[in-house]
Amino acid sequence: MKILMLSWEYPPKNVGGLAQHVYHLSKAIAKHGAEVHVITVGGNDAIPYEDHDGVKVHRVNPYSLSTPDFRTSILHLNFSLLEYAVALANSLKNVDVIHAHDWLVAHAGRALKHSFQLPLVATIHATEYGRNNGLHNDNQRYISDVEWWLTYEAWRVIVCSTYMQRELNGFFQLPVDKITVIPNGVTVEDFPAKSNYMTRNREKYIFFIGRLVREKGVQVLIDAAPRILARFPEARFIIAGKGPFEEHIRARIRERGLEHRIQLAGYVNDQIRNRYFKQSSVAVFPSLYEPFGIVALEAMAAGTPVVVSDTGGLSEIVEHGIDGLKCYAGSPDSLADNIMAILGDSRVAERLKINGYDKASRKYSWFAIAGRTLQVYEEVIQQSKRADWRPDTWAGSDHISALYDKIRSLGKIGVFSQR
Repeated sequence: MKILMLSWEYPPKNVGGLAQHVYHLSKAIAKHGAEVHVITVGGNDAIPYEDHDGVKVHRVNPYSLSTPDFRTSILHLNFSLLEYAVALANSLKNVDVIHAHDWLVAHAGRALKHSFQLPLVATIHATEYGRNNGLHNDNQRYISDVEWWLTYEAWRVIVCSTYMQRELNGFFQLPVDKITVIPNGVTVEDFPAKSNYMTRNREKYIFFIGRLVREKGVQVLIDAAPRILARFPEARFIIAGKGPFEEHIRARIRERGLEHRIQLAGYVNDQIRNRYFKQSSVAVFPSLYEPFGIVALEAMAAGTPVVVSDTGGLSEIVEHGIDGLKCYAGSPDSLADNIMAILGDSRVAERLKINGYDKASRKYSWFAIAGRTLQVYEEVIQQSKRADWRPDTWAGSDHISALYDKIRSLGKIGVFSQR
């Protein structure tokens, strides 16, 4: 099977969790024997082409034209991706399926679908509606429209949790039988079993990693910190990641006088991330909105007890009291209570650590997830062989005649004839 996979980000470009998802999924699909071509954004000295663990990665430079906003830059990128993908598809011959990840590559994915009459699979990692708790301006409404359009054009839509399935079904009115739930995965081998790093003065580290945006709930952790420090003055907080919410986070830390106990580590690579996981007493993910929560799986794979919000995909990953603890979303008191339950009881911490690792390694293997994705590909390939490939935007003669008759029946034909 030959697969063209489109993604706005792919290592070394890491903006959010999407890059890691595509990276691990494509590698696992290649291990099944499929031929995977990932077409993604290039530039910044990234290697234009490489064969990495069986995945053929093609990095395309966006147009160098200046753009007035992010939306326009994404359109330019889609044109660049499309130009490259057309030539690649022609050279490969017999491509079987296109897989587009999120709205950022929707235009290129849709054009390739109809140009080559190939089935399109789309993964929706999150929605603009969910990220912002509603649509509040024209830019958000535009992005949401493109997301809906991508789900409409796709033969099948993959989401990572039943939470996201409900969201797409409810907000986009997407039929449930068009949605397949396949979770994210984790590679436990990426997380060494032991670390030589020793904490100083028996400090208890509380670790967060993720994009610094409102929906990740970092502000809730900061608000919970004073109560935790009152009981555990040796606690220290490490917040890793970057994002537009960073200045707000810094101001919040200053307002509470917590600069000496909270460290903003910025972007960290995998090695430093693993070190933080290993030295930490607990990993915390207090998201307000979370389609899945792959960072929680990474913490479990690293053998770190987790506290997560009881929301979205996080709620589906963690079984409270068994392999992690869950707090009420948006509640600093609930978050503090659950963190202190782990810091104050080594037996609880050890049980959550063992069970969390077992779940991550047993249930969330990328190889198994790739197998389920390949099954989706097989199904849509068979369905596409029976398809009428005329695009819905094409107004053939029958459509024009029908439209003309409709206009005439409404008594409007005189207006057009006069003009």
